Amino acid sequence: MPKITYVAVDGTEQAIEVPTGTSVMRGAVFNDIDGIVAQCGGNAQCATCHVYVDETTLDKLEPMESNEDGMLDFTACPRRPNSRLSCQLEVTGALDGLIVHLPERQN
Repeated sequence: MPKITYVAVDGTEQAIEVPTGTSVMRGAVFNDIDGIVAQCGGNAQCATCHVYVDETTLDKLEPMESNEDGMLDFTACPRRPNSRLSCQLEVTGALDGLIVHLPERQN
C-alpha cells in the first residue's frame, strides 16, 4: 500500500499506509488524523480537507480539475500554489511517499 505522510502544524508527522483507490482525505479520516474535517464527505463542496502538498512531492499529483480549483478559493487558511483538496487526490502507487501539510484550521 502507498504510504502518505500527514504533517501537523506543529511538525508532527504521521506516515500512514492508505489503500489504493481511496483518497488522501479518507486515509486521514479513517486513521483519525486531526486537521481534516471533510464536512461534505469527499465531494469537493466544502474545502475542509484542504492540504498543502510538500514541494518535494508535488510532481506526483495529477493536475487539478476546475471544480477543485474553484473550491480552493474558499479555504479557511490562505490558498497557496501547492494547495489541494485531499478528497480529490486518489491514492495510486505513484503517490507512495506523498507528503501533505495540514493547515492551521479548516473552518
